[in-house]
Amino acid sequence: MPTLVARGITASYGAQPVLHGVDVTVGPGKRLGLLGPNGAGKSTLLRVLAGDQAADSGRVVATGTVGLLPQEADRRAGESLLAHLARRTGVAAADRALQAAAAALDGGDDASATAYESALQRWLDLGGADLEPRAEQVCADLGLPPQLLDAPTAALSGGQLARVSLAGVLLSRYDVLLLDEPTNDLDLEGLRLLEDFVTGLRGGLVVVSHDREFLSRCVTDVLELDPANRTSREFAGGWTAYTEEREVARRHAREAYEQYADARDELAGRVQSTREMSVRGAVRAKRRAPDNDKNVRGARIEAATSAASKVRSLETRLARLDAGAVDEPRKEWQLRIVLPAAPRSGEVVATARGAVVRRGPFTLGPVDLDIRWADRVAVVGPNGSGKTTLLDLLLARVAPTSGSVALGPGVVVGELDQVRRQFAGEATVVDVVRRSAPDLLPEDVRTLLAKFGLRAAQVERPSGSLSPGERTRAGLGVLMARGTNCLVLDEPTNHLDLPAIEQLEEALASYAGTLLLVTHDRRLLDAVPLTRTLRVAAGQVTEID
Repeated sequence: MPTLVARGITASYGAQPVLHGVDVTVGPGKRLGLLGPNGAGKSTLLRVLAGDQAADSGRVVATGTVGLLPQEADRRAGESLLAHLARRTGVAAADRALQAAAAALDGGDDASATAYESALQRWLDLGGADLEPRAEQVCADLGLPPQLLDAPTAALSGGQLARVSLAGVLLSRYDVLLLDEPTNDLDLEGLRLLEDFVTGLRGGLVVVSHDREFLSRCVTDVLELDPANRTSREFAGGWTAYTEEREVARRHAREAYEQYADARDELAGRVQSTREMSVRGAVRAKRRAPDNDKNVRGARIEAATSAASKVRSLETRLARLDAGAVDEPRKEWQLRIVLPAAPRSGEVVATARGAVVRRGPFTLGPVDLDIRWADRVAVVGPNGSGKTTLLDLLLARVAPTSGSVALGPGVVVGELDQVRRQFAGEATVVDVVRRSAPDLLPEDVRTLLAKFGLRAAQVERPSGSLSPGERTRAGLGVLMARGTNCLVLDEPTNHLDLPAIEQLEEALASYAGTLLLVTHDRRLLDAVPLTRTLRVAAGQVTEID
């Protein structure tokens, strides 16, 4: 049966070691969730498993086809949607190999015939024979018109591109599929399709995801990368078993360390007190009058020898205890998010009266809506339904084609937009943050960003060079650098690791201002206290009771 086996994988990202002797085995039916904080090497490991990056040491052996669908689908100039899907599914590369093998058949030797048969079989296994009709059907199921198959991907909208990424997954026929953050930007229907596809796989799967609901529903095993301790550990039994076993392991590690520390403290105290008693005894003996009686001198020598022997015995026991020392469990770095509130705004934050926005063939509205002080509003709906357009309308970033909108007095907006556009240019991260918080000195900005896991070398780079996770962390840093009374978050958990998501949930729970939250993260919607839910579908806005 097709399997993927990796042993002792070590690898670096630039000059930074990120993988330390990682073992992975994936066979048919195994769905392995790959977890770890941002920067732990998850994407690096996927590239090594796919053969796209050489490991520093270790080996990878695959029997069958292995395919990686990266975190962000790259759009190439002039590439049509169908060509893009052929590349993402491995069919394009298999087709080139097949054509090369066919051209070599003219020699008529057995080796050429064998190579052609192998190339043909790979092309068939990856679904090359019927890719186009399958692509038409999958795209239609995802709401992408068939004529888009011939359109350049550069012309697609963000919502369409998210569906194209999902289409690449649904069309894949790899024996072992490697997915990097496949749930990002998917709406609830997209998540359902992805989960159905993943749970129905006959082959193997390795998936990087921080969507807890997706992990709970889909993975059979979890591999956790721990960069702090340079270890990796596999947990069987799925997400729930992983979280339970991880907590038990942490508790046992803490108990073992405390038991060792208590024993050491007690023994070290006995050594110290016995040594002090021995010294005091020797001092007292010297102060006594000289005594030439041999028996008395012998008794004093014996007492001194006995005290010294007790000290040596206790020191030996302490040395033996230290030889089996239990390391103190490392305290995990936590992203401490505090969202400071500006002075409250007026009672009315935003209003819309009969507001309509037309963008090409798409129409949002008419919208009649009041957002009031301290409302905590979830905005939900399918991709492309108009959620981001609604935010633009309410924040007065786009003028309505008809009707009216108004932002209330004293409203100070803090926003984390879906594409983190403020970190897309050549300005350094420090400079971008200072645009929003000009009162902060550069050294204060660096200190702030360090709390979000962004080191000095990262914050002095062009902001557009940051990874998706780094851009999200930097965006949260901007929100923390300035007070706001209206917080607008569009898919804030995209590319955040699990500890950071949990910290964000805590920060949102205690935030005192108005909140507009767009998310498809089902666990986040359950965790954050909300007062209202707006559903946007096909350009119409309705309030859900």
